[in-house]
Order: sequence, then C-alpha cells, then structure tokens
Amino acid sequence: MGKLNGKRIAILTEDGFEQIELTSPKEALKNEGAQVDIVSPQEKVVRSKKGDEWDKEYPVDIPLNQARIDDYDGLLIPGGVINPDKLRTNERALSFVRDFFAAGKPVAAICHGPQVLIDAEVVEGRKLTSVAAIKKDLVNAKARWEDTQVVTDQGLVTSRTPDDLPAFNRKIVEEYAEGKHTGQHA
Repeated sequence: MGKLNGKRIAILTEDGFEQIELTSPKEALKNEGAQVDIVSPQEKVVRSKKGDEWDKEYPVDIPLNQARIDDYDGLLIPGGVINPDKLRTNERALSFVRDFFAAGKPVAAICHGPQVLIDAEVVEGRKLTSVAAIKKDLVNAKARWEDTQVVTDQGLVTSRTPDDLPAFNRKIVEEYAEGKHTGQHA
C-alpha cells in the first residue's frame, strides 16, 4: 500500500515547464498511490522544455478554470523559466495557489517555481530555496532563502534544480502524506 493512496495532487503548470521537474515528481507521487492531475490555464496540452529546447506535449487533465481546491490534497509547481513567468501573471493561477495555503494544504515548488509564490504573496517570513537566479527576488519578497537541496517550512517544500529531485521527491511524498499543516498559511 502506497503512502499516498487516496490522495490527489494538482500539478499547476503552463507551457514552458522544465520537463524533468514535472515528470520525476509525478512518477514518484504515482508510485506511492497518488492520483496526479496536470492543471493548466491551457485547455488541452502543455509543452515542456528540455533545457533550452522545446520538447514534448503533455495532456492537461483539468483546465484551471474547472479545478477546485477541495478536490486536491496538495499542489506542485514545476520550474523552467517560461512556466512560472506565465503563471505569475495569471490571477486565477495565483488565487488557486493562495487557496492551498489558506487551507493548510502542502505546496511544493522547484527551481523557478517559487516565482509564482512571490506573486501569490505567500513567501514573506517563510524559509525556502530555489534556483540561484531568483534568490534576490525571494529575499526582496521577505522570504528566508537557503542554499540547500530541499527546504521544508510547515508544508511548503522547495528545491533548487533537477539535481535535487531525489531529495525533493522523497520530501514531497512525506509532506503530502502528512496532509494539512496548521503552520501553512497565506
């Protein structure tokens, strides 16, 4: 029996996500029994990047305008440069993210993914990490940034790069299994 049987996790993404930052966590979550849905402002498919090159298309399971937070136990935001930049200017996406924090549900973000959290205004006073390129953005948003593989703060899990995926995947399974965190807040 998997640690996440009966759990449903939303992966919020736009076109331009770093492929491995979606596929590796998704596989780890499914291996533990979770149902994992790709949620996107795109209606049918999202396109991945592999480094600087466009790569594969992935089907959208639930369009963002139909996604309901009550249907999910946790949220994952993959990185890539383009994906977070598109999401952080989408008010519906930002509201979706804020609702997870308000409900105390675990949220995970990797690489550039925490940029979405900045615009959702949920990082102030929180301990997290990210790719070095957005460290200053997070510090300016009053987050407590650390340069470590994975950082957990009351249900918020963050990692730096694809090199950190093994540690990130272990930690997100643990946090999603624990469920709601009283210290998780918007």
